[in-house]
Amino acid sequence: MADPARAAKLAQRIKVVVAEALGRRIKDPRVEGITITDARVTNDLQHATVYYTVFGDEIAQADAARALEKAKGVLRQEVGRNITVRLTPTLEFVADLIPVNASNLEALLRTAKERDAEVAALAAGAKHAGDADPYKSDATQDADIDEDDFDEEDIDLRADEDIDEDGGK
Repeated sequence: MADPARAAKLAQRIKVVVAEALGRRIKDPRVEGITITDARVTNDLQHATVYYTVFGDEIAQADAARALEKAKGVLRQEVGRNITVRLTPTLEFVADLIPVNASNLEALLRTAKERDAEVAALAAGAKHAGDADPYKSDATQDADIDEDDFDEEDIDLRADEDIDEDGGK
């Protein structure tokens, strides 16, 4: 079992080697629009998965997949020459779906932005169902009164009865 950091370094090196070999060594015109986006190597360094994207439609993508499958031996030989491991890893090429997913997300975000604009336009001309401030009171408020403002002597609980200073009747 190799160190995961070593596997990551090897994956980056394989990505560079495969990209250079596609441009320099492979003469197939079907690999012209291929971009190597990522590579991952298993921790035992025996298997490498190389992710790629293709500029073009579905036909160009299918042609590129066939070209990569055909050139797999030559590309593995190039990787073996340019890396320093005991065994050359096998290569597997996988079409990278990140650009497709990104375009789908962009379309969803564009739709959400349009709907937000519609809601904002509807809200601009809308009125409140009731009062603008439902907690607004018609009574005038002189001042805020706290319970600390009153002493027990100041409160007249029995306004209709006379109370002398001793508290008697």
